[in-house]
Amino acid sequence: MIRRIKSGQSAESKAQSGAQVRATVEGILDDITARGGAAVRDYSQKFDRWSPPHFRLTAGEIADCVSALPSRTIEDIEFAQAQIRRFARAQRECLKDLEIETLPGVVLGHRNVPVESVGCYVPGGRYPMVASAHMSVVTAKAAGVERVVACAPPFGGKPHPAIVTAMHLGGADEIYAVGGVQAIGAMALGTDEIAPVDMVVGPGNAFVAEAKRQLFGRVGIDLLAGPTETLIIADESCDAEMAAVDLIGQAEHGPGSPAILLTSSERLADEVPNAVERLLQWLPTADVARQAWENCGEIILVDRIEELVHEADRIASEHVQVLTRDPDYFLEHLRNYGALFLGPRTNVSFGDKVIGTNHTLPTMRAARYTGGLWVGKFIKTCTYQRVTTDAASALIGRYGSRLCELEGFAGHKEQADLRVRRYGTAEDKNAVV
Repeated sequence: MIRRIKSGQSAESKAQSGAQVRATVEGILDDITARGGAAVRDYSQKFDRWSPPHFRLTAGEIADCVSALPSRTIEDIEFAQAQIRRFARAQRECLKDLEIETLPGVVLGHRNVPVESVGCYVPGGRYPMVASAHMSVVTAKAAGVERVVACAPPFGGKPHPAIVTAMHLGGADEIYAVGGVQAIGAMALGTDEIAPVDMVVGPGNAFVAEAKRQLFGRVGIDLLAGPTETLIIADESCDAEMAAVDLIGQAEHGPGSPAILLTSSERLADEVPNAVERLLQWLPTADVARQAWENCGEIILVDRIEELVHEADRIASEHVQVLTRDPDYFLEHLRNYGALFLGPRTNVSFGDKVIGTNHTLPTMRAARYTGGLWVGKFIKTCTYQRVTTDAASALIGRYGSRLCELEGFAGHKEQADLRVRRYGTAEDKNAVV
């Protein structure tokens, strides 16, 4: 039996991209299409009060950002990037080129080809999202992307030193201090200063997500992301403090961030609200986290482990943290999640910042059909074919001719018949004359 101890907002109230957002973004993108860099500059001034002589940072400006950071901070960034790069390269090694002879003389294959140019967006609104530079820039470079463009808005009236440093150390080829829809539009559509890219990736607010949605097709994107989500699956072995910390630790992202406790423990369901309240009494980000918990927090109580799995798959959360006696049971049985965090020794913040897995993940139940950002998102698996013998060309041609005729494609049929006439036996040639 499933009982909702605390409910969040309805699905309707969670909608991120209303008519006003769509119209605003459409207007900005149309303006950038028409006026290029001048429009980007106008919107940067309007939204960020930022209009430098050039949005692209020079080598000297990048060096100044790096030198502004303590050595420990640089070491921390390098450590996180090393973990992300190591895992991304290991994933890349799993993507093998293929060639197989399916019939005598018929050779089919595929090659894994990196996207040529990618734009990586790093948000910098409420929080300067340094880790997003690792996740996009480092991963794109590990995939073999030749040109990586990185954009982030100014923070406090200037480029954020840590974000710029992370972009630089991650391998970005071009770094621009520009944010919002204007940054997404500039990278996708191109301006006099920014050559257009083939793909745009990275998280952002509802306007950034809507810009990616509207530009999809003209460029590739990673995914459409809404507010950060976390789901904790817990049984009697979990204590209320850990559950509360791991719920609120993600709720602080923003007032629309769902944080859900799914548990088979009545004790835990009873104790977590008080534990959350104790945490919110001192947490510096409590103003945001409290809104998220009050508006989007949920507590769901079930009786059986099978119900934990069924309900978790229905929710299809971005982050799923498993605090149970047997976390591996959920690794084996769960199907719908962005990323799994198994056992009490790990947590979502490890994945968000440092451990090596990517933090750009599907939200809004998109985990039912896609995973998150990884090297494979930057790779095109492209097929090829080769026919090496006359006999093979005639054989495929005979089948192809009949199948083209079945569908009424006369031109397609003639392509097949030509090969039969050129490369087939006398009997084959007579059959298609």
